[in-house]
Amino acid sequence: MKQTLVEKILSRKCNKKITAGDIAIVPLDWVMAQDGTAPLAIDSWKKLGLHKVAKPKNTIFFLDHSAPAPRKEMAGHHQVMREFAKEHGTVISNVGDGICHQILPESYVGPGDIVIGADSHTCTHGALGAFATGMGSTDIAVGMALGKMWFKVPATIKVEVTGKFPEGVTAKDLILNVISILSSEGAIYKALEFTGKTISNLPINERLTICNMAVEAGAKVGVVASDEITKEYLASMGREKQYIEIKADEDASYEKIISIDAGKLSPQIAAPHGVDNVKDVKELRGTKVDQVLIGTCTNGRLEDFRAVCKILKGKKCAKSVRLVVVPASKKIYAQGLKEGLWEIIVEAGGLILPPGCGPCVGIHQGILADGEVCLSTANRNFQGRMGNPNSYIYLASPLTAAVSAIKGEITDPRDYFPQDKK
Repeated sequence: MKQTLVEKILSRKCNKKITAGDIAIVPLDWVMAQDGTAPLAIDSWKKLGLHKVAKPKNTIFFLDHSAPAPRKEMAGHHQVMREFAKEHGTVISNVGDGICHQILPESYVGPGDIVIGADSHTCTHGALGAFATGMGSTDIAVGMALGKMWFKVPATIKVEVTGKFPEGVTAKDLILNVISILSSEGAIYKALEFTGKTISNLPINERLTICNMAVEAGAKVGVVASDEITKEYLASMGREKQYIEIKADEDASYEKIISIDAGKLSPQIAAPHGVDNVKDVKELRGTKVDQVLIGTCTNGRLEDFRAVCKILKGKKCAKSVRLVVVPASKKIYAQGLKEGLWEIIVEAGGLILPPGCGPCVGIHQGILADGEVCLSTANRNFQGRMGNPNSYIYLASPLTAAVSAIKGEITDPRDYFPQDKK
């Protein structure tokens, strides 16, 4: 039987043919946890009586969700992580280095890798042709100790995308559309394999956006085959030697196939309080916003900020709007400084936060007041997600976020682009 991409990745690691439904014990390449979950994993480690980390240099703790620490309790969690890393030789990604789901593709993960993380959006790294999935903190503790993990091999839903994105439409709009088709439970414990000419032409930053949100449809993993674009990306990060080509067989068997014409897509918005509550931007045009968040592990990359700055340059945000911008890593922050991106955003009235998760999880830096509305480029809009259950979160692309910050209300980015069309 011909194999899907996930079956190929796991078979390669196990040195035997594996198909959907099999139970496989798989060696791990990377194990990670962040400051909201690593302390739980460390606590589980101690309760289980574990003593040695199997691969210390491939086990990484990220200080990113509440960094710098907003209160003493979080500072204490950071201390626990640092002490464990010192004792066991594991890696610490420190305050200001950036978000786990950006630093891993920048510096660590490659095609064919197996990645487990104590964070549901670990599926992001499937954009590089890896099998990457989020797990509970106890599982992460066991993975740290054993250097391997068991998986039930997921069946695969193939998402085949053709056509060219219209002006004002991005990969974020595509994945929101996919989630609206599947619903938040439509891919539970499935793999979402993104294919088609549109996907194969996308740069890595947009593939990362797509795979990042696979879990919002319930998926175990989101994956894209590795190719020359993957190779070029790894080379740009000084990691070309990690490249291998890995792709599904042409006649692989899929549980379901979803076909999407990107040329027919319009800007999409997920309205409160569910990621699958997706609407065309036209339906929500005119909704007043109090805060606009551009960043997070979904859309906090350099290419996102370049696109935003093309819109914001020479313009001002509405006086009623707080524009909060968070680069996903120190590398992005430094390059943004060189290109003058942050100057453009500040002159437009925006605020630049240190690299990290920022307001996304509602711990600090941008919590909303009662009744306030935030338009965010993040991946979740659950009630209370940003720290206040009496607020409202809408999810959109960086383009939609930027034009809405100027107008002070949800705005169709295509209103900005007509003069650019040839």
